[in-house]
Amino acid sequence: MKRTASIRRTTAETDITLKVSLDGKGSDSHISTGIGFLDHMLVLFSMHSGFTLDLTCKGDTWVDDHHSTEDIGIALGLAVREALGERRGITRYASIALPMDEALILCAVDISGRGALYYKADFETEKIGTFDTQLVEEFLRAFAVNAGITLHVQELAGHNSHHVAEGMFKALGRTMRQAVSVDARFADQVPSTKGVL
Repeated sequence: MKRTASIRRTTAETDITLKVSLDGKGSDSHISTGIGFLDHMLVLFSMHSGFTLDLTCKGDTWVDDHHSTEDIGIALGLAVREALGERRGITRYASIALPMDEALILCAVDISGRGALYYKADFETEKIGTFDTQLVEEFLRAFAVNAGITLHVQELAGHNSHHVAEGMFKALGRTMRQAVSVDARFADQVPSTKGVL
């Protein structure tokens, strides 16, 4: 089963091209968003999820980073949703409490078909470099809603904003890696009593 997808998303604010393989190595990714901090976070996500991403975004970053960040989340969510297909055989659920130095992040995923984000964080700074810390939530919400996953992300501890954000993207990668993995015992089954996700 080929679990890949390609997305082209063009608006008046962004032009995004994205290819995703759920069964890649992560280290093969090529990511260029025009936003240095977001590139860093997506490299971490790719490495820890094992998803190979070929991503370019040309956005109106002269306004700010909001449109590009949200639209990349939308595109990545749509690509993951398409790559999962009928979701046969997937593990579906995953969770982790991930430490990143003093930061501790809880992340839990249900590939439910019902996209929603439940988020709790208290960044001590408004910016990480030039990146607005509020955009972490915007990215996660756009990704979850468009991927059709229920996503819980909570900061359990932390004071360094970079560490908190990094922990969130690593935790998302690790939980997605487990949740999309195929359980050979149930490879032909959709993991729901309803028979569909």
